[in-house]
Amino acid sequence: MFRTPLWLAATLIVALPGCSPQGDSAAARAGRGTADPPPVIPISAPGIRALAARPGASATLVSVWATWCPPCREEFPSLVKVAAARKRDGLRVVLVSADFADQVPTVRRFLAARGVSDTAYIQSGNPMPFINGLNPNWSGALPATFVYNRNGDLVAFWEGAADEARFNASVDQAIAAPSRQENSRP
Repeated sequence: MFRTPLWLAATLIVALPGCSPQGDSAAARAGRGTADPPPVIPISAPGIRALAARPGASATLVSVWATWCPPCREEFPSLVKVAAARKRDGLRVVLVSADFADQVPTVRRFLAARGVSDTAYIQSGNPMPFINGLNPNWSGALPATFVYNRNGDLVAFWEGAADEARFNASVDQAIAAPSRQENSRP
């Protein structure tokens, strides 16, 4: 499985034009549905954790990805499909791009071409505090997925691409996780 640490990827993106966002050819884009480009706003690790803990969702799935990352691009259709299918279950999906801040227009086009219209985010600040702030066990490899229960407690984490089955199983696990009130009962 190919995984690129975020800090290394930031260094290599200039040296690997074939993996850059411009590598998305017109032929590869053909046939995809498009939505209006969504807003993409900067977010920090504490901001992500606050979103996961915000009331109103049965679970929160956070995907950290990048437009230039082949495994991220490969898993994206499954992620979008699960997000749409599980919305009725109360799933909140938080998409966080690890692209550079000056790539927001590219990120917005990427998301719109895949039918994403909800607000998305772009990692802000130094990559290492961002990585360690989400999970000290995260090497920085992309894609990275974090699944939180309704209380904002991390229930599942992995690096590398996933399929619908893995996303769904982790969401099911997060939804089934007891609430803090249930844990405090005698």
